[in-house]
Amino acid sequence: MTTDGERRRLELEKKRERYVWLYLGYFLFGIHIVAFVMIYAVKHDP
Repeated sequence: MTTDGERRRLELEKKRERYVWLYLGYFLFGIHIVAFVMIYAVKHDP
């Protein structure tokens, strides 16, 4: 039997976890974009 405060805390925890995964996904995506740009720059060096 969960109290109202416990339920609210669990909802907040789930929301925070979703944001953490979102930021992690954007961070990893950004790293790959930077890596591809750097590879392109090195391969097309005059």
